[in-house]
Amino acid sequence: MAQKGKSLQKLSFEEAMEKLEKIVEKLESGELSLEDSVKSFEEGIELSKLCKKKLETAENRVKKIVEKADGDLDLELFEEPAGETNE
Repeated sequence: MAQKGKSLQKLSFEEAMEKLEKIVEKLESGELSLEDSVKSFEEGIELSKLCKKKLETAENRVKKIVEKADGDLDLELFEEPAGETNE
């Protein structure tokens, strides 16, 4: 699962959401075996965490936009924690 986790980290938010939606559809279909359902659920949880993390990163970047006293907007550089990439 560690290898799969690394490949998931490379997905954009939109790609991760699309994969998550497909997993939900498969799970809701009821056609998967118990073992496949559990594996899909585990992957879905990882995708959910990834999406949450990417949303939080985007929110933090937006928060870095500050309004100057004269009303002009100034974008401050956002420093990502080591090991994170922003898609």
